[in-house]
Amino acid sequence: MSSPSSSRIMRAVQYHKYGGGAEGLNHVEVPVPSPKKGELLVRVEAASINPLDWRFQKGVGRPFLPSKFPFIPVCELAGEVVELGAGVGGFRPGDKIIAVNFPGSGGLAEYAVVSASNAALRPPEVSAVQGACIPIAAATALMALGTAGVGLDAGDGPAKNVLVTAASGGVGTFAVQLASLAGHHHVTATCGARNLDLVRGLGADEVLDYGTSEGTALRGPSGRKHDAVVHCAEGFPWSAFKPVES
Repeated sequence: MSSPSSSRIMRAVQYHKYGGGAEGLNHVEVPVPSPKKGELLVRVEAASINPLDWRFQKGVGRPFLPSKFPFIPVCELAGEVVELGAGVGGFRPGDKIIAVNFPGSGGLAEYAVVSASNAALRPPEVSAVQGACIPIAAATALMALGTAGVGLDAGDGPAKNVLVTAASGGVGTFAVQLASLAGHHHVTATCGARNLDLVRGLGADEVLDYGTSEGTALRGPSGRKHDAVVHCAEGFPWSAFKPVES
């Protein structure tokens, strides 16, 4: 028996080869995908474009992650569960979820199939737009803090003086919140002058304007020595990969 989604048509954005930028994207109508075992079919309400998405369009991932063309980009999305694949538990049609769908992507479409293991229920107080911006930035911050030895539970390691640079960016805002919510760390953060109040509101104990001499020195008024640094200004070393045009 065919899936309820198999005969439906949706609008989407695709590219058919590496390179081309925005001009390489095409508006198309294609069949709604059907969820396989362990997958969810989601009606997309919002999607978040990351450097990951446009760099993969340029071909930086080709040596280790070849794309199957045509390809619907964007891997972070939020939406409503429409259909469950075989063996999926913990979700039901109508659930609001957020998901990171890598490497399958598919966010620039009316419907997308995502792995249930990469999806989470979205709290009612979190909008679809907010939810679609969470997964990659938050996971990156979480991994960075773990690598720096910053425990996120009250009994998880000693208290540390944590420095977060570029704290008003995507990863930085989550790093400040996660370290602060642990409750036993002192968090110093750097950002531009216009975002000082924003970062204080996220829980930073000290906030430095990187345009000042104190900010350049990375030393807050307390003079504390930093035990751990989460440097959010550089991100993934994409320069190690060369774009591939096809």
